[in-house]
Amino acid sequence: MKMKWVYILAGIALLVQMLFMPDAASNLSEVSKPFLNISITEKVVNESGVVNAVSGIIFRNRLYDTIFEVIVFTIAILGCNFLLANENPSCTIYQFKDRASITLTRLGATIAALVGIELAIRGHLSPGGGFAAGVAGGTAIGLIAITSSYQWMQEIYQRYHAAIWEKISVLVFIVLSVITLSGFELPHGELGTLFSGGILPILNIIVAVKVALGSWAAVLIFIRYRGLL
Repeated sequence: MKMKWVYILAGIALLVQMLFMPDAASNLSEVSKPFLNISITEKVVNESGVVNAVSGIIFRNRLYDTIFEVIVFTIAILGCNFLLANENPSCTIYQFKDRASITLTRLGATIAALVGIELAIRGHLSPGGGFAAGVAGGTAIGLIAITSSYQWMQEIYQRYHAAIWEKISVLVFIVLSVITLSGFELPHGELGTLFSGGILPILNIIVAVKVALGSWAAVLIFIRYRGLL
């Protein structure tokens, strides 16, 4: 009961602060006001060398945060495997069986894969980037999974050592990020071209590979232990 009144008083205090306390922006000095005319987007584009300012922010201005986002995703995949490791594999795997659904699903997987490649390669030039590309790639893998045998997908996953490549991509991303944060950058090139932005396009592709392969691992885990996605 006491905590309820604490919450009520905190809400009232917040309301008073919003209504009556002066806005910090309105109290800017005359010296600092000219800086409001500077376009943050233009500044990010000029400093990062990429047209897509979002990619510039993710892989340059807040690269430190992005490193841990990649690590958190890796831990999430490991957590799925750890939490389900003691369960019995599912005896029934639910998949599409009719020819029309299989054809449409595989067509969607092809489109998703092509979109993922496009977003990974040109994510620094247009809306997109490594995470979006990885999600598109994971979507393609998920669509294939619900129309193909689990044994076939598992065989391909192991044949091409996808788990090893996923771990390598994480390590390479961390190493390149640390080098970038240390102040070493590749030449930015000509703004707006494919080979621009220095290290940013490379980081885009590495993140796309990592997210797609991690999604593949998660899909296989849930099919094995849950029978469906």
